[in-house]
Amino acid sequence: MDTTSKTRILLADDHALVRRGLRLILDAEPDLTVVAEAANGAEAVEAATGGGVDLAILDIAMPRMTGIQAAREISRRAPQVRILILSMYDNEQYFFASLKAGASGYVLKSVADRDLLEACRAAMRGEPFLYPGAITALVRDYLRRARQGERLPESVLTPREEEIVKLIAEGNSAREIAETLVISVKTVDRHRANILQKLGMRDRLDLTRYAIRAGLIEP
Repeated sequence: MDTTSKTRILLADDHALVRRGLRLILDAEPDLTVVAEAANGAEAVEAATGGGVDLAILDIAMPRMTGIQAAREISRRAPQVRILILSMYDNEQYFFASLKAGASGYVLKSVADRDLLEACRAAMRGEPFLYPGAITALVRDYLRRARQGERLPESVLTPREEEIVKLIAEGNSAREIAETLVISVKTVDRHRANILQKLGMRDRLDLTRYAIRAGLIEP
């Protein structure tokens, strides 16, 4: 497999030893290659936004700028770059903050040797990567909202809009949804904007929670 068809990865962690270990795991795969490294969040932003990177793997606890701050900046300046957050902490707050900042997934360092490759490939397919504890956090968050009475009207969306929410929540890109429903990408984007406005929501994470609540997908 030539380099052009490989996923080009930026590895950002302030510990050189950790970077070396992760690089060995990633570079051993035929479809993945580490093309850049960074020792802090600011370096990571520069590397990720300079072109030639498909996926940024960011340690959450870095000097100058945290992984979450870097993710936010990369999402703003280079939205085509997929992002994974690497963390020592199985922490709901960090997990939700990571998703809000634009990350596709949250990988625990303690099981990175097991989960990282799967997370990289899921991110490049446009799918979220959630470790078991994170799924528990999403369900707990849903139950808390349900207890507080955050219920949505039964038929607020049209059948076509529900179809699109389901496809978004299942991790499909706008192009894939357009192909599935035989409509244009522009029409998908318009539907998505209408849906977010109707539901008073902001992003894919909100729509995924809605899809779980509405029974459109299984958690």
